[in-house]
This record gives sequence, structure tokens and C-alpha cells, in this order.
Amino acid sequence: MNKNDLVAAVAELSGLAKADANKSVDAVLEAVTNALASGDDVRLVGFGTLSVAERKASEGRNPRTGETIQIAASKQPKFKAGKALKDSVNG
Repeated sequence: MNKNDLVAAVAELSGLAKADANKSVDAVLEAVTNALASGDDVRLVGFGTLSVAERKASEGRNPRTGETIQIAASKQPKFKAGKALKDSVNG
């Protein structure tokens, strides 16, 4: 499912026009992005939790040359599925 498919599904399930559904989806994605960027978690009960994990700096290897390279520390978004989502996926 891509964003256009999601917008169409939201429009159908909510009875909104596609333009309004698109605005709603964009607003939700922006709100989640802003919350994660400011260091907050986004907890959607029954669906899951979006959070930011700190990844430490590490050493890696260039697969072509075998040369050792330094990988900088970074922040990575992560998602942990909630029980209801896991149950619905597993049947």
C-alpha cells in the first residue's frame, strides 16, 4: 500500500472526500514526524509505538575495498507493534 492507496482507504472508511482524506493523512504524518523530531514517543493504543533510538558510532568495513570506515552516531526511528495489531496480522 502506498500513500495514494492509504488516502483512498481513509476516504472510503471515513466518508471524507479524497482531498480531505489527503489533508488528514498529511497532518497525521506531519504530527508524528514533529513528535519524533522533538524526542517524543507516539503511542497509539492497540496499534503500536513509534520512538527514536540512539545508534552509537561504530566501525564498519567498505565491502569493495575492505577498508575500515567510521560510521557516525545517529538517531533511528523505530516501531514496536501493539498487541491488537500483532493479533490481527497473525490471524
